[in-house]
Amino acid sequence: MSTLLESYVAGRWHAAPDEGRPLLDATTGDEVARVSSNGLDVPAMVAYAREVGGPALRSLTFHERAGLLKALAKHLGAEKDLLYDLSARAGATRRDAAIDVDGGIGTLFSYASKGTRELPNDTIVLDGPPEPLGKGGTFVGQHLFTSRPGVAVQINAFNFPAWGMLEKLAPAFLAGLPTVVKPASPTAYVAEALVRQIIESGLLPEGALQLVCGDAGTLLYELGPQDSVAFTGSAHTANVLRDHPSIATGGVRLNVEADSLNCSILGPDVTEDAPELDLFVKGVVTEMTAKAGQKCTAIRRVLVPEPMAATVVEALRERLSRVSVGDPTDPDVRMGPLVSLAQRDEVRKAVEALRSTADVVFGDPDHPEVTGADAERGAFLGPVLLHARRGATEPHDVEPFGPVSTVLTYDDLDDAVALAARGRGSLAGSIVTHDPDVARTLTLGLAPWHGRLLVLDRDDAGESTGHGSPLPVLVHGGPGRAGGGEELGGVRAVLHHMQRTAVQASPDMLTAITGRWTTGAARRDDGTHPFRKSLADLHIGDTIASEPRTVTREDIDRFAALTGDTFYAHTDEEAAAANPLFGGIVAHGYLVVSLAAGLFVDPDPGPVLANFGVDNLRFLTPVKADDAIAVTLTVKQVTPRANADYGEVRWDAVVTNAEGAPVATYDVLTLVAKSWDA
Repeated sequence: MSTLLESYVAGRWHAAPDEGRPLLDATTGDEVARVSSNGLDVPAMVAYAREVGGPALRSLTFHERAGLLKALAKHLGAEKDLLYDLSARAGATRRDAAIDVDGGIGTLFSYASKGTRELPNDTIVLDGPPEPLGKGGTFVGQHLFTSRPGVAVQINAFNFPAWGMLEKLAPAFLAGLPTVVKPASPTAYVAEALVRQIIESGLLPEGALQLVCGDAGTLLYELGPQDSVAFTGSAHTANVLRDHPSIATGGVRLNVEADSLNCSILGPDVTEDAPELDLFVKGVVTEMTAKAGQKCTAIRRVLVPEPMAATVVEALRERLSRVSVGDPTDPDVRMGPLVSLAQRDEVRKAVEALRSTADVVFGDPDHPEVTGADAERGAFLGPVLLHARRGATEPHDVEPFGPVSTVLTYDDLDDAVALAARGRGSLAGSIVTHDPDVARTLTLGLAPWHGRLLVLDRDDAGESTGHGSPLPVLVHGGPGRAGGGEELGGVRAVLHHMQRTAVQASPDMLTAITGRWTTGAARRDDGTHPFRKSLADLHIGDTIASEPRTVTREDIDRFAALTGDTFYAHTDEEAAAANPLFGGIVAHGYLVVSLAAGLFVDPDPGPVLANFGVDNLRFLTPVKADDAIAVTLTVKQVTPRANADYGEVRWDAVVTNAEGAPVATYDVLTLVAKSWDA
């Protein structure tokens, strides 16, 4: 008997007391492993996540969590050969395994980078600027995100046992949520090996990751309103989950990625000799054959203008004829088997349903040509292309989760949009056109029905990641039939796991709560110029208020000559006087900001190493010649960098005129040494 897969529960590996059920090699039919979750202590698993994993994660800042994700990505990158070998047992070619394994590792790297660059070195995230709630400035509101004291449960599909896990783990981990993974059984041996590598690395806090191999049992019943479930799979199972008491009435949050009849549309501008035709054909064939078409983003419907139908069908037939099907370990094989014989049977049933209103124009779903393997023992099914008759309904209802696509024709752009919409919501769509008007019309028509759209032409093809590739920086999900959920999308996915709360308080209280100076809060001036303080010595609210400086007409003229900015408001007295906004010569806004810098900068070498930018610059009131300006600079936020001897300091800058009215507001961004010996 082969190895019995184990679950990882409460810091220990658990082996079921029974023999489990067999999981078979997709190519040979041999037994790879057995799986069972009998005897699993589900309450202990959830309690361990809440009481051990959650507190450990929430004690870390976003930057510290991001650092652990980066270290984990490096570790898995060095250990991925085992995952490649196991993926072949599931029918994946080397290229297929790269999509899954390397794609998952790349997602970890992406979220590690996002966490460091776009999230604070803190445990909360501010959502937008403060909102004034009173005229006197003593009552303000601030939206902020905090980590939930809950558990993120993953229920993953069989087709991406590595990427599917890691793309859900990364944002939940950054958000401070421990994860419980329940992989689909047919490829659970890949997921179990991946979790073993993660646990053995010792990089993640204890309790941050647990694994269920086999049935989930009572897992959902243990969840409550601070917990969430992320599900990838069929719409039928998704509906069962939606009706589960914990989700229907218990407040558990559910994110679903389900069925998706994705389409690719060839624009009416594309001719036989246009490079876009070749891009279109390549894209369709790639999506039909990668992972043997077992991708939720694969192209199921191929929409082409009626006059181009014969040309497109013939081009697809020719390219599909070059696809070799067989043993995925053979480097000359382009496409391996489906994950199981049961899955092959399901796809064959779907093809039969499609044939009621479509004709098979390439492939034989019942007798595939196979290289280097037994076509009957393995779950082989070669690429199948159908051409639908006008008015066909099945292509919009039946999802063949395998290497199957159907060509449909449209009359005009409105017809193309209507046909695409009949899929009732999709994860991904693509438009192949070189006509900007076609691109805009189709994009606006398709966007309400799709989570992601690729507009492909000769200009972006060289860098395009293709129709079916979810990217960690872009949302992955889709409306309607596709589940209505969202995953990935950079920081959006992290915040999706957190709780947004509106906090109302005084400026001083908000400053204390958020760790970021709020306008109206107390300022602190101890007589030491803030630029003489290292990061360790700076405090939120440290302030310098400058002496005034008169802006002369000579200053304005010299700045205009030096910069070449001779806009009439700065150089032409008569024209400037006629302008209703100025009423005479005024200083350049950038001159005001430049002079303000001279008012607060300490010129000697010190802990301030560099100014690396200005955010939120607004010019509020014109500064006329001979007006005096002054600046108040306040430490707004201090963010140490984990892997550097300096950090970032955000300063609130307010420039006022002689009457005390603000003329410019902005944030100054500097790099400041963590320590400094004067």
